[in-house]
Amino acid sequence: MSKQEQPRRLADADVEVFGAESSSSRSAPIALVVSSALCGHAASRQAHVDVATPTHVDPAERANKWVVLTLSGTATFMTTLDSSIVNIGLPSIAHAFGVPLSGNIEWVLIGYLVVIAAVLLTFGRLADMLGRKPLFLAGLAVFTLGSAVCGAAPSLGTLIAARCFQGLGAAAILCVNVAMITRSFPAAERGRALGLNMILLALGVSMGPTIGGILTQALSWRWIFYVNLPIGALALLAAWCLLTERYHLERQRFDLPGAALLATGLAALTLGLSFGQEWGWSSLRFLGSMGIAVAALAGAACVERRVHAPILDPALVSKRVFAFANVSFMICMLALFAVSFLLPFYLEELHGFDTLRSGLLLTPLPLTLALVAPVSGALADRVGSRWLAPLGLAISCAGLLLLSGLTQASSIAYLVLCLIVTGIGQGFFQSPNARAIMGAAPPDELGVASGVLATGRVIGQSLSVAVAGAVFTSFGGAAAGAALVAGRETLSVEQARALQQTFVTGLHAAFVVCAVLGAVGVVTALLRGAESDRPSVPGARR
Repeated sequence: MSKQEQPRRLADADVEVFGAESSSSRSAPIALVVSSALCGHAASRQAHVDVATPTHVDPAERANKWVVLTLSGTATFMTTLDSSIVNIGLPSIAHAFGVPLSGNIEWVLIGYLVVIAAVLLTFGRLADMLGRKPLFLAGLAVFTLGSAVCGAAPSLGTLIAARCFQGLGAAAILCVNVAMITRSFPAAERGRALGLNMILLALGVSMGPTIGGILTQALSWRWIFYVNLPIGALALLAAWCLLTERYHLERQRFDLPGAALLATGLAALTLGLSFGQEWGWSSLRFLGSMGIAVAALAGAACVERRVHAPILDPALVSKRVFAFANVSFMICMLALFAVSFLLPFYLEELHGFDTLRSGLLLTPLPLTLALVAPVSGALADRVGSRWLAPLGLAISCAGLLLLSGLTQASSIAYLVLCLIVTGIGQGFFQSPNARAIMGAAPPDELGVASGVLATGRVIGQSLSVAVAGAVFTSFGGAAAGAALVAGRETLSVEQARALQQTFVTGLHAAFVVCAVLGAVGVVTALLRGAESDRPSVPGARR
């Protein structure tokens, strides 16, 4: 894996929603990072003291709760599917425009990611001010229109611009997904609902490579964008007609300076982490990006403490449960996204599998997550989230340690076992932990809380690519993989074995480092303590 290849493996937000994503071609990025800010809910008071989730559920929304779940899940499925499909189609896009799989083509993926990271918090605040339905409708409209422009793009520049525009729609969808479900379902049912939502997200992750490969080969790369049009149009029409949330306008001044500083800082941070390996960690471009990020985020912190209605209320951030659960989630993404980032190299460069087969071999993780998520959600409804989150992350750490034992001789059955263990752990961590995050937020800050959760996913996954990639490269794994691919027909047996051993050493080191980082997340999950037994009330914002 060359320095030019690695940053492109990050791309779109999936977000790898769950940690396992499809592989792309050897030169293409693994586009996963955004598709969702999963699940948040609280247990019932009768079942457990862990009941901080707001109890102010709109009766009209509750009566329409399954419609809300279906529409929000469908929209996030669409964004997740789009991420993995675009990743698979990138080589065809580059060929169509006559450009190499390096340079400007990277912006098809990274531009989308940077836009999402930049505006999630701002859109979350707008959802709290204007209502979730307006943001959801706008997100669907923008995403669908952006997909149409992407499919019809006559040039690479137009495609990149359309992808950035599409990212605005994806961010609007993602920042309200969890908030809509949290607001519509009572506490005793919320965990199960959020688990069902996760199924749709996992399906988007696992189905994207197959659908993308079929569309690209049978039709053209343009259909990986056109496939969103019927889904988006039907979802938009149904949401317009069926969602019952009342429009409202919170009469507070919008914090424009805070929004601008947060967007600048998060965009610069995501951009620097995405290109750090290619630019060089000591390069002026990387250091400049990090300097801008630090300065802008520090400025945002000062502004948010002084304005009357900040984008991100310091009182919310100072809550122990909210802060520690978000830190745990970001660490989880940092540790576990490496699975999606590194395993395609293992399968394609070490074993010589093609893209489609590699993608199929990675599906046990999201599918296991999809099976476990409703179970863990229902269990959290009964016993609370206090111990489930650290237990799940600990299981995922065990999965990472198992993955560190992969060698060139490891069987497919062993790989599948590793992915299943990791998926079980993620299923038990993500829903209860996100439930704690949403439970710490009052009803009038659910959009911001969802935005923080989604932003943590993007930043955590960006950090994962930077950290895991740096470790893998420093131990010689990237160079060994590239040499294996280049000399597959010419290397002697001894040379191939030496390169394979170097590759495995780098893979082992990267997964061990990620397991250690995951263990830190277990500690922060334990330190967050139990949630308050007093439900949050509206109007807590200054």
